[in-house]
Amino acid sequence: MNFKKTYNVLLANKVIRALENRNIEGFYFSTKEDALKKILEIIPNNSVVSCGGSRTLYEIGLHDALNNGQYNFLDPNSVKAASEKEIIAHKALGSDYYLMSSNAISATGELVNIDGIGNRVASLIFGPKYVIVVAGINKVEQNLDAAVLRAKSYATNMTLLLFNQDYSSYEDLNEASKHVGKQFVITNGSTVKGRIKVMLIDENLGF
Repeated sequence: MNFKKTYNVLLANKVIRALENRNIEGFYFSTKEDALKKILEIIPNNSVVSCGGSRTLYEIGLHDALNNGQYNFLDPNSVKAASEKEIIAHKALGSDYYLMSSNAISATGELVNIDGIGNRVASLIFGPKYVIVVAGINKVEQNLDAAVLRAKSYATNMTLLLFNQDYSSYEDLNEASKHVGKQFVITNGSTVKGRIKVMLIDENLGF
């Protein structure tokens, strides 16, 4: 028996049950390829699609698939100027499908996110018809407190490193997390059943 695989399956099933109780639809995949295939099956051709900044989305090959597919892809990474990125961020609020990852997910079904200007969490909360959250099983923590700690520590520190900043220069987690993003959001559920879909993948993805 592959105990690690069995543990991850049991954990994912627990998360999916918790998500369903919060009107969020959950899925579990053994590989990122399976997850990508399902995502593309969900999104109809000619849909308006956008996304937040996410290492996970790149790692599963989503950007290439959307750029090469029959979608109206509002890609924030297709432009460089801050003003152009802001225009896409505003347009994304009216998209059919918005894709993102989550800084952490609790086994009790909460999504925990720290955001910079707030466009990613804004789209999660309101605007797009559907939101698809893609996350590796490494982002799941046993409870909300642990998920918050993950977001404020590991995810925040990795983001600082991404922007070539030494996270050890900050005295505490709150100081570091505030530098990365002013918007700290815990999503307890979805008002519209099934609007938010969470794709859990049995791989170590993103940060």
